[in-house]
Amino acid sequence: MKFSKLTTGSVVAAVAVALVIPAVGITPASAKVNYATITSASQGGGMTALAAACKKEGQLNVIALPHYWANYGDMITGFAKAYGVKIDEANPEGSSQEEIDAAVTNKGTTRSPDVFDIGLAVAAKYIGTKTFAPYKVKTWNYLQFASTVDPTAEVTPNYTGTMTIGYSGALGTITKLDDLLDPKFKGKIALNGDPLGSSAAMNGIFMINKALGGSFDDVTKGVAFFAKLKAAGNFINVNPTEATIASGQTPVVIDNGYIQAGVIKAMAAAGKVWKMYTPAAVGSTYNSAVSAWAPHPACARLWMEYTLGETGATVFATGGATPTLWVWLLKTGRASAAGKDAIGNSKVIAEKATAAQTDAARAYLKTAWPAAVGTK
Repeated sequence: MKFSKLTTGSVVAAVAVALVIPAVGITPASAKVNYATITSASQGGGMTALAAACKKEGQLNVIALPHYWANYGDMITGFAKAYGVKIDEANPEGSSQEEIDAAVTNKGTTRSPDVFDIGLAVAAKYIGTKTFAPYKVKTWNYLQFASTVDPTAEVTPNYTGTMTIGYSGALGTITKLDDLLDPKFKGKIALNGDPLGSSAAMNGIFMINKALGGSFDDVTKGVAFFAKLKAAGNFINVNPTEATIASGQTPVVIDNGYIQAGVIKAMAAAGKVWKMYTPAAVGSTYNSAVSAWAPHPACARLWMEYTLGETGATVFATGGATPTLWVWLLKTGRASAAGKDAIGNSKVIAEKATAAQTDAARAYLKTAWPAAVGTK
């Protein structure tokens, strides 16, 4: 499950668009550009030419972008409206690994994803394998983590958040992890995804593990706690979604904080209470990447410019996620009022595991996780 569509397309329209260039007719110069090989907008004749080439392609294929996740509903609507192209949305509840699998399966067809929104642990496995096309957006030098995550810009960090436990207020108040072992939570606790392929699930385990005194290098304490939850009958192998939360099937969800912030508002609108408990601060950063065989290469790169620019930053922020451009926007006084109202002025980002630490944890979890909680 990738939850938090807080606003409508009106937010996007209200934001000062720094990188949105009106789509114009394609020019003879831009017609000669191979947009599948450019590594910056300037190589393709600039933003106007890039927008024109995208307009000619007429479509962008995205994958694993639920509308409630980091406000991607508004992001998709805003991009389509700004450039007049169709957006094909595949497998919105898919995991990071499923994004790559879909691209490989559909390689050479018009159905293959153009872009990815992917966790670093999965992305790191494919950097340097010609799966991603290097591309530096205009804001690249101002994005937190960009130069350290991948100097070649095959993947670019786009937004981050802090893991938490969201739960129905009807269950009382959670003040410590051991509260989750109470019989009243029987059949109610879910983790967002499978940690072997889902970054959200992996970070959820890191959070529990850290709260119990563990480290990013040793997740045994976290896994042992989930085993206790399973033995008590409280943990369920159900992938939580907007629908399962609304129906009450998964009233306790371990997931990204920006998703839970959206649930709080959605529940409040329905006259219900949704709370959050964060036992330890663990960050969860996602990344954008262009497929090396994107069927719509110009639109893929334009999407990167849009989502990683000032407009995209406001859309992410309004959805409760912290864009990697946020610190620069705050420093330069360019952060939008809508974004600050949603996520504030904090420049502190929670500690997160490295790709190597995540890989090591997953190697352990390959056998330890099924043994602890079973399989779906």
